[in-house]
Amino acid sequence: MTATRICLTTAFLFGLTASATAEMNFNRIASFATPANRAEGEDRARETSPEIIAATSDGMTLVYTDSPLGVLGIVDISDPAQPKPGGNIALPGEPTSVTLIGNAAFVAINTSQNYTDPTGVLKVIDITNEAELASCDLGGQPDSIAAAKDGSFLMVAIENERDEDRNGGEIPQLPAGFLVKFNVENGVADCASKKIIELTGLGGVAADDPEPEFVDVNSLGETVVTLQENNHLAVIAADGSVQNSFSAGTVDLKNVDLARDGALTFDKSQSGIAREPDAVKWLDDDHFITANEGDYRGGARGWTVFNKDGTVVHESGASLEHALVQIGHYPEKRSGKKGIEPESVETAGFAGTPMAFIGSERGSVVAVYDMADPAAPMLKQLLPSGIAPEGIVAIPGRNLLVTANEADLVEDGGIRAHVMIYAYEDRPAAYPQITSAGADELIGWGALSGMVADAERPGILYAVNDSFYALQPTIFRIDATAVPARITKATPVTRSGYPAQKLDMEGITLDGAGGFWIASEGRTDRVIPHALYNVGADGEIKREIGLPAELMAVEKRFGFEGITRIGDTLWMAVQREWKDDPKHHVKLVAYNLDTREWGAVHYKKAEPEKGWVGLSEITAHGDHVYVVERDNQIGSAAITKKVYRIPLTDMKPAPLGGALPVVSKEEVRNLIPDLLALNGYVQDKVEGLAIDVDGEVFISTDNDGVDDHSGETLFFRIGRAD
Repeated sequence: MTATRICLTTAFLFGLTASATAEMNFNRIASFATPANRAEGEDRARETSPEIIAATSDGMTLVYTDSPLGVLGIVDISDPAQPKPGGNIALPGEPTSVTLIGNAAFVAINTSQNYTDPTGVLKVIDITNEAELASCDLGGQPDSIAAAKDGSFLMVAIENERDEDRNGGEIPQLPAGFLVKFNVENGVADCASKKIIELTGLGGVAADDPEPEFVDVNSLGETVVTLQENNHLAVIAADGSVQNSFSAGTVDLKNVDLARDGALTFDKSQSGIAREPDAVKWLDDDHFITANEGDYRGGARGWTVFNKDGTVVHESGASLEHALVQIGHYPEKRSGKKGIEPESVETAGFAGTPMAFIGSERGSVVAVYDMADPAAPMLKQLLPSGIAPEGIVAIPGRNLLVTANEADLVEDGGIRAHVMIYAYEDRPAAYPQITSAGADELIGWGALSGMVADAERPGILYAVNDSFYALQPTIFRIDATAVPARITKATPVTRSGYPAQKLDMEGITLDGAGGFWIASEGRTDRVIPHALYNVGADGEIKREIGLPAELMAVEKRFGFEGITRIGDTLWMAVQREWKDDPKHHVKLVAYNLDTREWGAVHYKKAEPEKGWVGLSEITAHGDHVYVVERDNQIGSAAITKKVYRIPLTDMKPAPLGGALPVVSKEEVRNLIPDLLALNGYVQDKVEGLAIDVDGEVFISTDNDGVDDHSGETLFFRIGRAD
């Protein structure tokens, strides 16, 4: 079959404009799937999890801890756009943290058999030849490790973490944690120099069980340490004495979502929420930054700049969470807990500007801040990461930033864990491609499914969310003439003025009278009907049309995934085969609004190499009907993510219950190169296709509501349909 080429409008491809003013921005240039570090013959289906990551002094090699495999992973980034696997170095336990001095990796390893007798070891490994240079007993279970700026000593946080299943996870649970300091001689830890620094008596929750979490060392040799469960911070002088100790304090939050209920409602407040910081990083010799992930009592959903005297210099409050809301990365299922959970922090100077990088574990985003004024940080960018960024390392000498993303969804057939690499470069920011920033109100969005273009205004589109937001079915207006595209309005879909229930909106088209027709994909096991809904411009449902008996007799879960209108006829694409369909054939179902007659044709789809292939959108334009055909595979396993077109002359519905004609199809575009344009991995759910009055073709993906998903929504145009 001959592919029809869509003419590219490169000025707008992937949301970038040719006229954009040149400025330095971070853009992702590569993604490295960590299963690639498994040697030939090893089981690559085993879970892998890159967590804490560091770089050699020349910035050419990355080293990360991988606790499920019990290894140290190596990545060659001599060409950062083409990272190469360096293999794994086996370790005698669970690595929890790593830092490098030159080519020597200092790895903190948990060797504990239980919570009551914690043990650990520090291994020093030459990563060029994998030789072990030293092995030092730690005397407990380590969490993090940091090196002095001049490489003269190491600090290790010995957490001796609590058993979360014991006594409801409450502390104290002894033995108590502490810090360990080692001198470094000739690039190797001197085990005999081991010095224990006690922290008992400092914490405000359980002073005899400090549980130190994260450490960092400034250029004065001062160490800051978080005592997360105690909501406490301490600064240790270079001689090992406690220089200062103070509570991490509390935060009052406004306009937050506190209920896991399938709706994005940012109208609640919280008072006195303990910060419970996780990661901490010095910004300079006087200030440090905490990521306030929270633990079992708190979690302030943001980050804080402290002076080492204990003064709060800046508190982000809910501002970072709101920024993630606007780009569709808010994890609604975490609303009842700790929201976006900022967990990781990195600081570095790029092009003379001090910067902070805050990683959101649950939102899968790294926020970039200009920290020239520690009291007034400026949010510069939001970078798409893999799922659950755990570690961040900046390599300013090479203008690089790297994240280690710990989530590996191998057991669910999902995306594997990744290390992602970004370059600070002289070109526009490529992400986000769609945002609700600039709207009159805070608009939360995600799980975009169907799309349709306005009948008169070029670049104006409408999209719906699917049943992930069960309590908040919404029609979004999108201004795709902006860069990035902007969601400017959210209209709730209602019945009698209340949010409509039992909808799974997967398709939308114009009704020709100022409103819309919406296709809902049914699930009879969840009492969600297969149905069509006529919705007014105000979102109120005016008419509901159920499926006829002939279709209900053969229906299955995977129903209508798109809708379009051709004259007086609505056409719906059924995603997968129903009970009466031939193998690899799905129905395009027709409903005539005047005669109320149903009919259908058959569409032959690709045979899947793995999983399934189905239709996820249908749009009429000119002399053709365009459909999105996709498999349910993600990342390197993805094969079918394509746009096809069908001649209108083939769209002649036959009566239901008998043999159906099979339409012809012509490949228009293989979307996989487009889905890789931001140097991430191929997203699974290409679900939106709209063609505006000028013939511009727009594509969008469904981010599953940031549930076991990186949260990335790709929104781009692929050219003109003529």
